[in-house]
Amino acid sequence: MTATPELRTPQLASPDLLRSVFRRHAAGVAVITADGERGPVGFTATSLTSVSAEPPLLSFGIGVGASSWPAISEAEHVGVHILGEHQRELAATFARSGADRFGAPTAWYEGPEGVPVLDDVLAWLVCRVVARVPAGDHRIVLAEVLLGDPAGPGRPLLYHQGQFSALRD
Repeated sequence: MTATPELRTPQLASPDLLRSVFRRHAAGVAVITADGERGPVGFTATSLTSVSAEPPLLSFGIGVGASSWPAISEAEHVGVHILGEHQRELAATFARSGADRFGAPTAWYEGPEGVPVLDDVLAWLVCRVVARVPAGDHRIVLAEVLLGDPAGPGRPLLYHQGQFSALRD
């Protein structure tokens, strides 16, 4: 015999409902980078998705009000970095508005296609942007993987309940 779940009144669709539900969804943490007109730009993303294996495509979302959006809206190439559990501070830096994201202690170098590549990440990719799709107050960026390195050390960083955390054993 199974227990009857407690019946609750469902909430109508709203930004708060969406945020509340997705706080319960654990997501991997990535940093997206690009070379902007005034230097490198980047932001923390939890919306990274594998789209297709043939051709290799991925997507991520970015708000049109984000400080990185003007550069991402024009970039031909982006960097995608999968962060490790040892990189909570890096994730927080790239998530913080007004932060000097590429200043010390952030370690990075100019990679293929001029894309800023972060050091010591679990994995990174350089991708060619193929589309930017309007989606409410965001854009979904679709990008084709050109090259990368999947062999960084460590375990993945997660985002859950509004906090960065790690996998439990």
